[in-house]
Amino acid sequence: MNNKTAVITGASRGIGKAIAEAFAKNNYNVVINYNKSEVDAQELKESLTKQGCVCEIFKADVSIYSKAKSLIDFCIEKYGKIDTLINNAGISQIKLFTDISPSEWNNMINTNLSGVFNCSHNAVKYMLNNKSGNIINISSMWGIDGASCEVHYSTAKAGVIGFTKSLAKELGLSGIRVNCIAPGVIMTDMMKDFSDEDLLLIKNDIPLNRFGTPEDVAELALFLASDKAKNITGQTISTNGGQVV
Repeated sequence: MNNKTAVITGASRGIGKAIAEAFAKNNYNVVINYNKSEVDAQELKESLTKQGCVCEIFKADVSIYSKAKSLIDFCIEKYGKIDTLINNAGISQIKLFTDISPSEWNNMINTNLSGVFNCSHNAVKYMLNNKSGNIINISSMWGIDGASCEVHYSTAKAGVIGFTKSLAKELGLSGIRVNCIAPGVIMTDMMKDFSDEDLLLIKNDIPLNRFGTPEDVAELALFLASDKAKNITGQTISTNGGQVV
């Protein structure tokens, strides 16, 4: 067992998977949370275990408070502590505001914003006991800038940024740092419905003329969790190639 432990929500695919791999390969005990993608989560665990990493998988819908509590409790029971919580679990949807149903609005807010509260609320009590800890919330550049046809998504991600700033101020004297990563366009399954023509148009709008990768986000998360970032808290860092400045 390693000295440090991280819980990563929504870690079976995409950005979450890359973060789980990065932390596991840098000597963290990693709890890989998933909700629906059990096969992907199991395959990730098997791959990391073969590489000598220490990890476990745990199914939980973090939009439900009791399930988020079970996730954090599992981590404590298995590894004895939680050093880093990465709130990555999220959903997206492109839809005209007038077409968004109340249930779609609630589902977006519950998953992308309430899930951050649920996991953080349960993790913080353990971090307070240790007078140390890191919470890293995954937002979006659209939480900073707003996106047409993604009002519910942008609202939830903006809430994550506000949550980060407030909690960082509250927990600073307890030795707990809280930061936020706001990725730009990252090439994951969320981009699979875009045509090559659409992707080229989007890419041409990015000053660095490249799409981000899950590994870009993972490396930033690893840095923010490390002692190299010991004077950084309450910040929102957007890895977006300059698309939003």
